[in-house]
Amino acid sequence: MILLQVQQLSKYFGAELILSNIKLEVQHRDRIALVGRNGAGKSTLLKMISGQMSYDSGDIMKPKEVTMGYLAQNTGLESSLSIWEEMLTVFEDLRKMEAELRLLEQQMADPNIYENNERYERLLKEYDHLQVTFKDLGGYQYEADIRSVLHGLRFHQYDYSTFISTLSGGQKTRLALAKLLLTKPDILILDEPTNHLDIDTLSWLEQYLQGYQGAILIVSHDRYFLDKVVNQVYELSRHSIQKFKGNYSQYLDQKAEQYERDFKLYEKQQEEVAKLQDFIQKNLARASTTKRAQSRRKQLERMQLMDRPLGDEKSANFMFSIEKQSGNDVLSIVDGAVGYDHNPVSTQIDISVKKGDSIALVGPNGIGKSTLLKTIIKSLPLLHGSIQYGSNVSIGYYDQEQAKLSSNKTVLQELWDDYPLKDEKEVRTVLGNFLFSGDDVLKIVSSLSGGEKARLALSKLMMQKANFLILDEPTNHLDLDSKEVLENALIDYPGTILFVSHDRYFINRLATKVIELSGDGTQEFLGDYDYYVNKKLEMIELEKLENNTQEQKPSQSQAKQSYQLDKEAKKLERQRKRRLEEIEAEIERLEEIKAENEGLLYDSEVYQNHEKVLVINNNIEAAKKQIEDLMDEWSALEEIN
Repeated sequence: MILLQVQQLSKYFGAELILSNIKLEVQHRDRIALVGRNGAGKSTLLKMISGQMSYDSGDIMKPKEVTMGYLAQNTGLESSLSIWEEMLTVFEDLRKMEAELRLLEQQMADPNIYENNERYERLLKEYDHLQVTFKDLGGYQYEADIRSVLHGLRFHQYDYSTFISTLSGGQKTRLALAKLLLTKPDILILDEPTNHLDIDTLSWLEQYLQGYQGAILIVSHDRYFLDKVVNQVYELSRHSIQKFKGNYSQYLDQKAEQYERDFKLYEKQQEEVAKLQDFIQKNLARASTTKRAQSRRKQLERMQLMDRPLGDEKSANFMFSIEKQSGNDVLSIVDGAVGYDHNPVSTQIDISVKKGDSIALVGPNGIGKSTLLKTIIKSLPLLHGSIQYGSNVSIGYYDQEQAKLSSNKTVLQELWDDYPLKDEKEVRTVLGNFLFSGDDVLKIVSSLSGGEKARLALSKLMMQKANFLILDEPTNHLDLDSKEVLENALIDYPGTILFVSHDRYFINRLATKVIELSGDGTQEFLGDYDYYVNKKLEMIELEKLENNTQEQKPSQSQAKQSYQLDKEAKKLERQRKRRLEEIEAEIERLEEIKAENEGLLYDSEVYQNHEKVLVINNNIEAAKKQIEDLMDEWSALEEIN
């Protein structure tokens, strides 16, 4: 089923063409990634599709009954309500329906209602229809859905009565995503939904979107995420769009194959054109061959000449070098604690960094990763323990917030002021390597996009020639191509790297070690991200096995006591299972009684007798109450297991 069609869409900003002749189709259960360079028009296209922005020509066609939900980049949820109250607003219709059901139940419980058979029968039919509709629309599970989504987006650690106005910007962004996911539109449009998500939350979102019943149109610079979620890729480049089937990695392979194929066809045609032109030039003037030459000229005129395949657009081009080598020992932290105003955020930190290491620092949001990096560069004091720096260590720091960029300077001034001995041509050349060309270098820093600020900060970092790079989310705001350029530059970097990133693809390419920061301190893994994940799973399985072994092999001194405890535990477990079976049988019996009584209400001899109806309703309510009590007991017994 086609949910959305975009036909020949065009968009200008003033006289500048942004998008031209855009064609896109969304069908039920499609998972579509929209990719392209920063500034290619991805967010603009999403805004036009979602009705947030106008377009100059073309059509966007969508059936009226198809619902659409759109989450813009870094959109925070602004509300005066609490977390729970705000999530409940998604289900306002269901809550009204629930209130109507309660009202109908009260009316049916009124003894006077039985005096008017027609009215009572009408109430019963209305109640039955409303109850079925309520159930079909998820009326009995919407609160469970809210808890599930809030838990997945890491809000289970918060009191749901917390007011949204007190939350941080990142938390509000995650709540906006939670609210949109709960609305379950037919077309879910997400612009960079992975911002502000840690790795665990990203994994949950991947699984949620894989099982999503509607269609998904998504912009993301997280390649690992795109590979897991999407089955189609639309690439925006040079104002136009092209479709590829498969996930992001498959798109890259297809794109490379297409370019190679097109280039071979182009070269073959160019060879043919050269031969024809050569033949025409040599034979046109000769009487004996002029007819053949004229025939070749007509053939050449009829030929539809191919344009030279353009390939990829211009990429940033840079590398990181060092001015001097550091000693073999670069950094050592022993029993460290980091935090703010003497309040530790993370403790028991033990880290050893050697020359040439490329270490990824991972852990959930709020655990103190950025705080630790700021402590290492001496922006914050170490609260406990010791920190030692190796000989000749020079640190270059990349701040994810680019807080050190001067908002009122031009791009050229920002870099040149740090290196005043360089001439203007040299500074412009460096900026050109980071895609700041021509008048771009005269832009005011405050007017730059997130991606442009990231490239400017990287240009300053490159000029430092430090031998120890400390990077806090260096891939944030970078488009997919710029990420790849950065990866290659860091892979070739001859120094030492310690970095924080939520980009699992980036970690896999760059990391030689992974250090996990948790509430229990630090733990080191010798490998990339995939190795770290597999090792964690192995450790969990090993811990389970050891626990089972310890339970099965108690020490001799505890053997007798353990035997008695085990015997008692088995006895209690048998009693628990027996009681569960009894409860299940009793619930089944009560359900039958409830159903039998509900069926009696439709009997004409019964519903005309209000005394019988009252007795039957009382029986139904009593059965319901007993079932609820038994279900509570059943749940409590299940949790013991």
